[in-house]
Amino acid sequence: MGILTVLWEKWVEFRHNFFKITSAAMIAPILYILVFGFGVQTVSHGQPYLNFLIPGVVALTTMNGSFNAIAQTLNVQRLYEKAFDQVMISPTPLWQFIAGQIIGGSLRGLYAGSVIILLVLPLRTGLYFNGWSFLFMFLNGAVFSTIGVVVSFYAKNHADVPRFSNYVIMPMAYLCNTFFSTQDMPGGIRQLVGYLPLSQTSAALRQIANHEAFSWSGIGILVLYLLCFSAAASWFLYKKKNL
Repeated sequence: MGILTVLWEKWVEFRHNFFKITSAAMIAPILYILVFGFGVQTVSHGQPYLNFLIPGVVALTTMNGSFNAIAQTLNVQRLYEKAFDQVMISPTPLWQFIAGQIIGGSLRGLYAGSVIILLVLPLRTGLYFNGWSFLFMFLNGAVFSTIGVVVSFYAKNHADVPRFSNYVIMPMAYLCNTFFSTQDMPGGIRQLVGYLPLSQTSAALRQIANHEAFSWSGIGILVLYLLCFSAAASWFLYKKKNL
């Protein structure tokens, strides 16, 4: 019931701000596709650059949608509304509160990515998205929702969340196999960036979109990230409750 309560809260927020959320999910990705896809007329991996770009934009859209849906809201609730105090004394298990936040954020990211897929359908690029694509989008959203939970817990003020986004989320959006291939990066940096969750998602979505076999290790890496950040979020909440 605790998970359903959190998801209901997310649904009410989504329904109330539907047009704001949808427009916010569309504007930046559309600009990326217009500027890079049509402005930069190049060929990548033997195909139009637009075909390389779209799966990367879908991946980073799920990242941004999930992270922003959780980090900002949860940070405000913790620092200003003191909502965590009510969570601590409520009979709802803390793991259900965390799980609800993660699922709610990942669904928001999945929605944002799906909007982009629908928008690019008229372009007839020949790209293909199936159930595996949406699984990777959901897992990617879950990872960054969990990161959003952790960041909102450890933020000491409201400015810490945008600062983390500038230092971590934004660089990943540009470097993690989204706008250009990581294969051209120097050794060492290439391997480091390649193991980041957004790189794994971008690569898998691109492989699926081009009717290629994706690497199963990508799912394992995303699940590992999800477990690690979930453990960090749980540790914070249970430690705070036992103070």
